[in-house]
Amino acid sequence: MENTSYITLSRQTVLRRQMDVLANNLANISTPAFKSEALMVIEHDTPIATQGPKSMRTVAFVKDFATVRDMSEGPLFHTDNPLDMAISGPGYFSIQTPDGERFTRQGAFLLNGKGQLVTMAGQPVLDARGRPIVVPPGSGEIEVAHDGTISARNPALQTQNVVLGQLKISQFDNEYMLKREANGLYKPDQGVTPKPVAQPKVMQGMIEKSNVNGIVEMTKLIDTVRSFQSAGNLMEEEHNRQLNAIDTLTKSSLTA
Repeated sequence: MENTSYITLSRQTVLRRQMDVLANNLANISTPAFKSEALMVIEHDTPIATQGPKSMRTVAFVKDFATVRDMSEGPLFHTDNPLDMAISGPGYFSIQTPDGERFTRQGAFLLNGKGQLVTMAGQPVLDARGRPIVVPPGSGEIEVAHDGTISARNPALQTQNVVLGQLKISQFDNEYMLKREANGLYKPDQGVTPKPVAQPKVMQGMIEKSNVNGIVEMTKLIDTVRSFQSAGNLMEEEHNRQLNAIDTLTKSSLTA
């Protein structure tokens, strides 16, 4: 008798989680290189004991089992800041953290007090040898080639740039094996090994924007909210039906 309520409740639970995912996408619409997520949902068949000729029957509940990221590249935005960098095509910047090497596509970098190229959270950006990139004091204009080579003009040598290092640009056979962490960083699952990008394309003075489509996500959120409310109305109607049935049966038994 209560199967309808249980099924509807499972649907509401999934819809609530879906609203959380969509709200998180919208909250990060301005976060550089953020990848939108979607909830993966399946029908979960469960045997239920019933009365009658068939003592058991299968009821399909709704169940969410994972979230999946949209790994498509976000649009590139000009900032004209020489320390802003974006990767066009596959690849991730390598970042040094207290917990080990991490990877990101957020290229809004700056220089710390030691002259190191760091993320907005102060974590050093690594070169192809796995070392922090350091810009010597008094260096002139910084230039970044498409292959990730970083150079700066030496005031003592007006006609020559000094190479400071080459960005370590890595890629993965399966990007879905990357676990998202704070500050736009990703941690590979155990056993997942990064590989160098053969021909990276680093764009200086640009950053990758979020790939969240605000209009699409807002439309999905509105539909999800309406579905949640509809499921709530169905549960209320089912509850009233059961109360009416109990009241009718009670009056019938008293009359008899």
